[in-house]
Amino acid sequence: MSGAGFLLTVNFLIAQCFCMFFLAVSARSRNRVAARWFAGCFAVASLATVFELLVAYVPPPKPWAVLAFASMLGGMFMLRVGIGQLYGLKTNRAFLATVFAAFVALDYFIYDLPRGTLQHALPYQMPFAVALGMSAWATYRARVKSFVDRSLVVLLSVTSAHFVVKAFAAVLAGSGATAKDYLASQFALLSQSMGAVLIVAVGLMLLCVLVLEIVADEKVNAEIDALSGLLNRRGFDNGVDALVAGPGPHSIVLCDLDRFKSVNDTYGHQGGDAAIRAFGEMLQAAAPKEALVARIGGEEFVLLLPHTGRQAAMLFAHALRATRSVSPVPGLPPAVRVTSSFGVAEIGETEPLRFAMRRADDALYAAKNAGRDCVREAEPPARILEVVKRAT
Repeated sequence: MSGAGFLLTVNFLIAQCFCMFFLAVSARSRNRVAARWFAGCFAVASLATVFELLVAYVPPPKPWAVLAFASMLGGMFMLRVGIGQLYGLKTNRAFLATVFAAFVALDYFIYDLPRGTLQHALPYQMPFAVALGMSAWATYRARVKSFVDRSLVVLLSVTSAHFVVKAFAAVLAGSGATAKDYLASQFALLSQSMGAVLIVAVGLMLLCVLVLEIVADEKVNAEIDALSGLLNRRGFDNGVDALVAGPGPHSIVLCDLDRFKSVNDTYGHQGGDAAIRAFGEMLQAAAPKEALVARIGGEEFVLLLPHTGRQAAMLFAHALRATRSVSPVPGLPPAVRVTSSFGVAEIGETEPLRFAMRRADDALYAAKNAGRDCVREAEPPARILEVVKRAT
């Protein structure tokens, strides 16, 4: 087997590996359709290596040469469809199919032109450059552009341009007088070497995009409480420092469902889950866009209201209490009301967040002692700090 034939085999195996990688990633990615298109892209393009080997060993060579061209080009157009799926872009598949068919017909008609000439090399290589250029342009038009996305644009553009360069290299280095002679030419060795590098580079970059999305999704899922749909304690802790660092005032509102144990005892855990879910939905709907809303305990919730003073926070808590006290809970009898108690604290200018949380918790405890279904405001931070200083 020639060096070019060996590289063809290596390229085939690399492409098959990437096909399996993308299929594996599709099981976890939210862009599973895009991942499957990428898997198909590598699977179809890899057939070109099989057909190119058949050109050398199974006459007549022309059908195999055209099939090699078509499979490589088809994989590239599948890449364009996958990128459209990945970035949520509209893809005119009928247009792509028409262009693909036109390019394959062009390859059929130029097959008998003298090889190693620009008249043959340019029409042969340009369809590949166009197909990858379309993918580069689609990626460039995507609204979200991370460093990896921008790198993908550059890589696809370079790969597209390299096919134009290959047309001139085929003339300078010589690609053989016939398709069968291609495998024995120096140009074939150079072309397949570059192909192997670019296959790996494009495949790894696409995998990087998908894997980073999976990691981001897993991080979000780790910070979300599955029952209420709100942040959990980890999500709240990870987001609160950045908000509190901004200009104040900021306020904390702690909420607790009243007599939650009796709801579980009377209506079972399904009833308790329904109460938590309904309360979480109410908080999410009512909270300002920039607020942090989290479930931090079994039936305990917290809201961080940035740029909100104590009076506005108190009014907000009273509105939440009134809404919850008159609203039925889906899944429980219509006459059942699950009320809630609230503790509100404005965070002092230099007060640690844990102190404000403690004051809000004391106010929530006072609301419980006052008969529940009410709102209580915490002691001012200055007084609390004074007590702490005296204690020390």
